Amino acid sequence: MTARGWLTASVFALGAILPRDTVRLKPDPTTTKTTTATAGAAAQAQDTSTLDDQVELALTVYNSDIALVRDVRNLQLPRGTFDLRFMDIAATVNPATVHFRSLTEPSRVSVLEQNYEYDLLEPDKLLRKYVGRDVTLVRLRQEGGATREEEVKARLLSFNNAPVWQIGNEIVTGLHADHIRFPELPDNLYARPTLIWSLDNGGAARHRVETSYLAGKLAWSADYVLTVARDDKAGDIDGWVTLTNGSGTSFRNAKLQLVAGDLNRVRRAIGRLADELRAERAAPASAPMSQEAFSDYHLYTLGRKTTINNNETKQVSMLGGTGVPVRKRYLVDGQTFYYRNAQHPGAPLKDVVQVYYQFKNEERAGLGMPMPAGVVRVYQSDSSGGVQFVGEDRIGHTPKDETLNLKIGNAFDVVAERKQIDFERIAVNVFEVEYEITLGNHKTTAVIVEVNEPIGGTWRILRSTHEGIKTDAWAAQFIVPVAADAASVLRYRVRVTY
Repeated sequence: MTARGWLTASVFALGAILPRDTVRLKPDPTTTKTTTATAGAAAQAQDTSTLDDQVELALTVYNSDIALVRDVRNLQLPRGTFDLRFMDIAATVNPATVHFRSLTEPSRVSVLEQNYEYDLLEPDKLLRKYVGRDVTLVRLRQEGGATREEEVKARLLSFNNAPVWQIGNEIVTGLHADHIRFPELPDNLYARPTLIWSLDNGGAARHRVETSYLAGKLAWSADYVLTVARDDKAGDIDGWVTLTNGSGTSFRNAKLQLVAGDLNRVRRAIGRLADELRAERAAPASAPMSQEAFSDYHLYTLGRKTTINNNETKQVSMLGGTGVPVRKRYLVDGQTFYYRNAQHPGAPLKDVVQVYYQFKNEERAGLGMPMPAGVVRVYQSDSSGGVQFVGEDRIGHTPKDETLNLKIGNAFDVVAERKQIDFERIAVNVFEVEYEITLGNHKTTAVIVEVNEPIGGTWRILRSTHEGIKTDAWAAQFIVPVAADAASVLRYRVRVTY
């Protein structure tokens, strides 16, 4: 359909959703001022509500693709029973979760019936609604260098894959039209999703009403940037909320809250959360985003109002820390199958040396806010003062005062090789095993490597070149310093009883 055809349909659509003209009667001079005011209020009564009526909007987004919307509007309602079209809602609304009430007179306005209309206006749907009805087909003709319109009245007999027309006494298929004119917009097609309530108003005409509902395709995630200094001892961390809106509507000037936690627990607390939002509990706005413990998860509140447009990804600052103490860790994790090199007997096995950055989420480091699950991207300054990306890791929900370990990759200049250099059977179920692990450091600075060794059965370390710590029932850890451009050898012998 051409732009002109769309314009024609849009005009009819607009006429269908706007309030009908009211009849204004000439006031009787003998009536009182009260009667005049009442008549004026009745004349302004509306049957359609749009964003122009909105006075307050609150949005609580869960990190599970749902959001709770609280929409407050000022309306002029007629007395008695009537239908109200509540427009400009999220297209992904769950109708079963809609809650409507008058904040002005809750007991005087009641909902008799609710309908959610989501059969939206589209060219194909509009044609299907006109099966059995007459329309005007408009074709453009070129004559003498000029363009003129040719109009043909036609009845749409069917629309299955393609339209079938009746023009006069002929049945026509495959007829090309530059655009189609429709006499009116069908009552059951809507330009945008609409909630329709049958209301009974036994109170005043002026009401402040509240609507809340759950909507899908609204989600958020946490993203963090850790910039580590050249000496690997401190870093700056910034936390961002990445909010995605695919709900089909925009939320302008909204109070934004985010809930971090397990979806199952969130579902059990939805009702309580809605009650607290309706109570309009104020949150401190001194920080970019404040947080509070809420049931078994955390509620984050943006200290200012914001606008989230439809089909938009927005990032909002959540936290920031400067000079956070950081420790770089090198880890070697042994495996139970490291007995011998089956492919090259006598040759050592290569171990992977993993690289981690560790820091604590504590207030004295400039943090101390519970950190929602998300991705931490790590950058580090190079010799020229630039910043380079060095790796990323995902963290879970992390309370305050907890330690985070971010794996950024595997070391290039720190290597490890292992050999099982002895195996001896002492008794029927008693064995002695000896390992040798060589750690090479090709960096210009010294490093400390943590070697974690799995040991099965009932075991006891007989001797070792470096002190071993029993970290759990089946594991030991050795802390091995390695000088710059040098190597260290860890050798230990263990007696195991199975």
